[in-house]
Amino acid sequence: MRCKAIFAVTAILLCSSVVAESKQNSKSVASTPAGSPNGTEPEPDCSPGESQSLPTTANVTGEAPSAGAPPAIAHLDEDLKLLTERQTALAQCILAMDPRAPEQDSQGACFGQLLVNFEMRHDGDPERDIPIGRLRGSTAFFYESGMTIDADGAPNAYHPDNTGLDDLANAGTPGRWEGLAKDSYGEPYIQGPDDPYPGYYVSSTALADRSKPPNDPTRYVDASKIPFIVLPGGMARQLGARPGDFAAVFNQRNGKSSYAVFGDVGPFDRIGEGSMALAENLGIRADARNGGARRGILFLVFPGSGNGSPRTIEEINAEGAKLLQAWEDSIAPVACADSRPAPVADVKPSGN
Repeated sequence: MRCKAIFAVTAILLCSSVVAESKQNSKSVASTPAGSPNGTEPEPDCSPGESQSLPTTANVTGEAPSAGAPPAIAHLDEDLKLLTERQTALAQCILAMDPRAPEQDSQGACFGQLLVNFEMRHDGDPERDIPIGRLRGSTAFFYESGMTIDADGAPNAYHPDNTGLDDLANAGTPGRWEGLAKDSYGEPYIQGPDDPYPGYYVSSTALADRSKPPNDPTRYVDASKIPFIVLPGGMARQLGARPGDFAAVFNQRNGKSSYAVFGDVGPFDRIGEGSMALAENLGIRADARNGGARRGILFLVFPGSGNGSPRTIEEINAEGAKLLQAWEDSIAPVACADSRPAPVADVKPSGN
């Protein structure tokens, strides 16, 4: 991914981490404003001229991928070092995204908007909030989380004897199958002798080729081959995303990145899930039963960018590269916006 993405991704990293930290420490933020005599850091200069003087990166290529080429990789580990001196000032600027912080002048509202706080739950109990934001000048939204691995859509994802790529429990339960294609009676289809994996269930995804019948395994997006992300249905609708839209995903721990497509709808109270193919591109263990990453995965989603149909890897890479370039261009002139942050909505799970 191209060199301007290094600065853009750095801004996102700061936005995500600082917003989360400011949410958890809202009392201390409210009592000790950035730049106050009791603060630990001086108030940063958020003027547009300051943002334009950020260090540039060198030796970053990553032109738009050609047909058949693997996803472009941004070597973020080296390039992020060049921006170390700017991080403290930028972080203080981005604190303005938290509406509970004290009022600041126009120079304090820097970089982005915190759109929603998505409430993660575990066994029905609140676990933590995932801040979801966007940078000014763009409709794309982003969030940072871990990543669980999705095998849905792969023809060998689930087997009646639970010998598939993923645990059958992740496909639902009898009468409430969610990861399997079903007939009109709610019974899951089982692949026949002419299908890729006879005896396995037909695993479904929200993104599908609707010109093919529901019992055709090739109707769905194969998680073992196509890099895709999974979003909760309610949250996706709220932010304007629909299956088929494109995304760019970054592994902050090793600098690997991948373009992806919004391929499936997941649980209403969980966020941070990707296909096996996406995990492989990001250097994450791609085992749907035991793989994944606990933290450090950054998702950038472009709502309204798809056509509602499955795409080839070549199309995902080409369209993703165009969208990322356009996103970089859209945010470049507005590093510090002269406006107040938008109100934050707390997203509470309410079902799909």
